[in-house]
Formats: sequence, C-alpha cells, structure tokens
Amino acid sequence: MAEHPIVAESPILPEHRGLFYGGAWHESLDGLRLTSHNPGTGEVLTEVAAASSRDMDSAVASARAGFAIWKRIAPLERGAILRAAADIIRRHGRELAMLDAADSGNPVSEMLGDATAAAKQIDFFAGLVTEIKGSSIPMGPDSVNFTVREPMGVVARIIPFNHPLMFCAGKSAAILAAGNAVIVKPPEQAPLSSLRLAELIGPLFPPGVFNVLPAERDASMHLAAHPGIAKVALVGSVAAGRAVIRSGAESVRSVLLELGGKNALIAFPDVAPERIADAIIAGMNFGWCGQSCGSTSRAFVHEDIYRQTLDHVQSKIARYRPGIPTHLDTTMGAIISKVQHRRVLQYIDGAKAEGATLLYGGNVPSEASLAGGNFVEPTVFADVTPDMTIAREEIFGPVLSILKWRDYDSLMEEVNRPIYGLTCAIWTQDLVLAHRTAQQVEAGFVWVNEVGKHFIGAPFGGYKQSGIGREESIGELFEFSQEKNIHIRLL
Repeated sequence: MAEHPIVAESPILPEHRGLFYGGAWHESLDGLRLTSHNPGTGEVLTEVAAASSRDMDSAVASARAGFAIWKRIAPLERGAILRAAADIIRRHGRELAMLDAADSGNPVSEMLGDATAAAKQIDFFAGLVTEIKGSSIPMGPDSVNFTVREPMGVVARIIPFNHPLMFCAGKSAAILAAGNAVIVKPPEQAPLSSLRLAELIGPLFPPGVFNVLPAERDASMHLAAHPGIAKVALVGSVAAGRAVIRSGAESVRSVLLELGGKNALIAFPDVAPERIADAIIAGMNFGWCGQSCGSTSRAFVHEDIYRQTLDHVQSKIARYRPGIPTHLDTTMGAIISKVQHRRVLQYIDGAKAEGATLLYGGNVPSEASLAGGNFVEPTVFADVTPDMTIAREEIFGPVLSILKWRDYDSLMEEVNRPIYGLTCAIWTQDLVLAHRTAQQVEAGFVWVNEVGKHFIGAPFGGYKQSGIGREESIGELFEFSQEKNIHIRLL
C-alpha cells in the first residue's frame, strides 16, 4: 500500500472540556478525568472531566429545573430553536466532522455525512412538534373524552462511539421536540464532538434543557438508575441494554434500546454476481471498520452465483484502504481502541483455526505511517459455515463472513438463528419471493435490492435482543411522550 500524499488537518478541540449542565460548564466534583486518544495515531488528544455520581445528581436536578421551563414553551417555538441548532451544525459541519475523525477513528469523509444527517434529523423532528397529538373518543351527548400527549421529564441518552456527533445531536432531537430535557452521556472513547456541540448549541436552550456528561461506562449506570430520570435511551451492545433494563427495574422506568446485530444479506441467483458483490461490500460498512450494529456481516449467497460473487468481491474490496482518519482521501478508518483491535484480530485467528477460507485481508497494515493506530485490513472469509464463531457472534469490526446456500428453508433457519434481529438485505428480481422472504426474516428493518441506508421518517429498530422501540420516525417522538386521558361530564 502506498503512503497517503495528503497531510491531515488538525482538529479544533473544544475550548471547554468539563461537564455541561444547567447551562454552564463544571469540573467534576470528585476530580475524575477521561483521556481521549486518536485511534488512527495512538496520540493523546486531550483530557476531559468525567462525571461522578455526585455530578450526575447535580445535573439531573438542573435538568429537572430546565424541563419545567421547556415544557411550557409553545411547540412551534421549540421547533424554531431546534432549527437554529440544525443551522449551526451545518455551518460547523466540517469542523465537527474533523473532530469526530480524530476522536473516533472514522474517516472524515464519512463523518461529514454524519454532520449532514444530524442536521436533517433535527429539522425532521422540529417539523413534527405539532404532531404530538391526542384524539377524541365518542362517549355520547353528555360527556367529552379525549387524550393528550405530554412530555415525560428528563431523558438520559447514552450513545456509542461510532457516530458521536450524529447520535448526540440527532438522537436528542425527538426528546427535545417532545418537550423533555436531555442529558447526553457521550462515549467515553470519543466525547469531544459532544462537548463542542454543547458549546455551539447549548446557549440556544433554557439552562438545564440540553446537557452533556462525559463519564466512564460503569458510572453511567448511576444516571440510568437515577430516580429523577423519566426514561433511558441507549444505542449500544446487548450487554449494555440488559444493564440499563436492570437499572430501571426498581422504578419501572421505560427504555428505548437500539442494540447489536448479526445481520444477514440474502443473495438469490437471479441477480448478477457483480451487483451482489457491490452490495456485500457496501453492507459491511468497511468505511468505519464494520463498527456498525446494522452491518450485514453474514452474506448468504446462492451456490449458483457463489464463486463468481467471490471473484468480484475480491477485486472490488481493494478500494477500502486503512488510512489516517483525518485525511480526506482515507476510505477506511481505525478501530476505536487497542482492546477492540486485539478482539478483532482474535476473531480473525479463530476463523482461520475453524477452517474458514481467508479471501482477502486479515492483517494489520504494514505502512509505517499507520504503525501507531488501531488498523486492520478489510477482511473477508469465504466457505463459512453457520456453526463457526464468526457467523454467530457480533464482532463489531471489519470481518465479513460469506456463506453458501442451496435450500430455502434451511437458509431461513440459519438467517433467523442468532439472538439478534436488527437488519436484513434481500437481493432478488422476483417480487413475490422478496415479499415472502421479507415476511419470514426476524428483523426490524429490511432492505430489498438495497443495503445500509437509513431513511428519515422510516422507523428503525430491532426484533429479539436487537432492541426495544423504534427511532428515526414519528414513532420516536411518541416514545418520548406519555398519553393522558381526560373525561369531562357535561352538567
């Protein structure tokens, strides 16, 4: 691999690196700190304050005070404030994308798209503020019965490292549009864009409405269990989701969870192998090293087109080359941490030992300029069988399994075997077959002749242990409201 000719831009770090709550910046009451590293170079970017349980108590109190003000602001006025936040993100999109690239290891080219998506999500929910409606229920001439939807209170939003800015901004939009206050717990590995976002849009809201609390993973469970929190929303692993459910059990707190996936791509023999190869590569999200819960990491290819598809995958995947994340020409970034880097390499070694055929990659890049980072080549295994570890467990890394299938019923059994059920991609020109297969797959989000894309307004969420609830649609807005019935007897 040749050296990259473009010099990386230096990210602009947030001026404030404390805890943002109550409309102001605070140091940790217990002096806790987090160190933020650049996954692409290994260098230390900076240190930020980390919230302790005492900090979280103070933040929740401030957020409850902010909620009391925010819920009384007229919906259209809330929408206007949210649109102003979206405009700020657009103006600072390149700056925020560069910061995310340095802090999360994902290519700046991908993070530019995240900044755009975050602004669009905020605009979408800003436009729905008058749709938080109730309904009337006929009860006869002597009474009036109707429902209203009201905000819930303070919502804790716990977000992961793969889309820090997009999740901090976009996943706060429905919460705020519905009239709630939000406390965002950014990823401990990549908190910087959330802090910069607080600098940029925090002053738009009444104090206590939008809050950002970096914290260690274990400490965030104190926030999830706090009696002043009305709801917890998490994007993360199944293990994290279970922990959030346990933390809220005592207070019977509702949750919104988007969790892991071991997603399938199903290729029928009536689609050209070259198109299938493009879909397989695109669905794996190699740009951010497969670190996406929606990645179609299991590709089931019919035996009639199997070998041709492998040939095309092998020739096409070379466009993904690990590189410094802040280089504009980088097509594939770095793994978030050294711990996860070792874990991915262990899965690769395990797949070789279990007899999978290494079709491409599987190594740490040899370029001297990448020596300090957590890089792994895009890796593809062929001749994978369903019993192999890489076909059963979520790796959260750039490791793709390609499986051959012949019998439809056996195929569907294997597609639905994992505990996960987030996404599935079906490729066929047979409309009847596409519909029948879409009905049988146990997944909450299904593409037909498409892969990887999200569509604003289309509900996204999982079956089984891939989550609870739906996001990215009006349903997410309703997730952060509660329904009240009002009955009036006419005297």
